[in-house]
Amino acid sequence: MIFKALSSKTRIEMLKLLMKSEYHVTGLAKALGISVPVAAKHVKILEHAKLVERKTFGKTHVLSANMAKLYEVMETFGEECEIEVRKGASILEVLKEVAGVRIKKAGDKEFVVSIDDDEGFYIYEVDGNLPNVPINDYKIEKDGEIEIKRLVPVLKKRMRMKVKGGT
Repeated sequence: MIFKALSSKTRIEMLKLLMKSEYHVTGLAKALGISVPVAAKHVKILEHAKLVERKTFGKTHVLSANMAKLYEVMETFGEECEIEVRKGASILEVLKEVAGVRIKKAGDKEFVVSIDDDEGFYIYEVDGNLPNVPINDYKIEKDGEIEIKRLVPVLKKRMRMKVKGGT
């Protein structure tokens, strides 16, 4: 259902607009240069997939992207494994033992730089919380769940700069 909803360029463009701002169906239709009935049909498909939420204020309906659902969809493709670790080990020590994880040292700090050859910036969560400690300083003291997440660059703003004068 979700992939069907994402199989249309029009619906993807709608989601892009709704990720930036809330819209009425008529506003979406105008922004995309399509008729209101066609826009409404596309919105229904996105709502059915729970990718779009609708708020009603009297007769006014306002649409927005359901970001939690979009993130949930992406999370489906993550890999899970279970490993035994010694009490007091740092998360970084454990990750060095996991196949496909590449660590890089910069000064006195070490960082995850790729997982399964997927380079990028990574953060970690412990039991759903973002610790305020570097990954090599966090010590594992009890059973729990650690998630390593790649920061995916999502374009929020693009700026084109032109330098005046000079060479």
